[in-house]
Amino acid sequence: MNNSVGNTARLLWAGLRALLVLTIVCGVLYPLAVTGIAQVAFGDKANGSEIKDKSGQVVGSSLIGQTYNLPKQNPDDPEEAAKPDLKWFQPRPSNGLGSNSVNTQYSLILSGATNKAADNPDLVKLVEDAKAAVIADNSTATYKVKPSDVPADAVTSSGSGLDPDISPAYAELQIHRVAEQNKLDVKQVEKLVADHTTGRTLGFMGEPRVNVLELNTALKALTKS
Repeated sequence: MNNSVGNTARLLWAGLRALLVLTIVCGVLYPLAVTGIAQVAFGDKANGSEIKDKSGQVVGSSLIGQTYNLPKQNPDDPEEAAKPDLKWFQPRPSNGLGSNSVNTQYSLILSGATNKAADNPDLVKLVEDAKAAVIADNSTATYKVKPSDVPADAVTSSGSGLDPDISPAYAELQIHRVAEQNKLDVKQVEKLVADHTTGRTLGFMGEPRVNVLELNTALKALTKS
């Protein structure tokens, strides 16, 4: 009987020691090591790819898109359609983005695509309405947008609804409107877009892109708005 109790006690103590060692190694030392390596080697990515404005305030993540809309006239009315704030570069259309009219914060609502077929009448109407809005919003007194100028990403959302990037073509289409709205020279805005255009990854993967949050953050610093 005593031997049985002694054996059980030894087994329990061995198990507790193993639990303690594994807890320290796997629950403390390993996470600290991985976190340390991540902070040293990939600090920006490890911290969420944060984007900061000129004052050092975090305005969002370069991985998640935002909308740039005017405040609603009636915030309590869920049916009131959001209107874009035309002084900012606009992202791809999406109902999954949070609202950000001053480029200082965002509110994530949901993520997902419409899952509608290309010939779905509702989707066709959404695309046609979006195209008409892009043409109307971006045409100025000295620059007229033609229907053939509107790229696909200007009228369609991404699969996640949270794509932070737009094509250089869509960014360039917005240049004259942004310049007019902010009383800037077109050349200034063209340079801004060129400076924030990223090429294909490793020269062959993906497509050239413009991160809208980074671009608008630079625009805000340029206009001091």
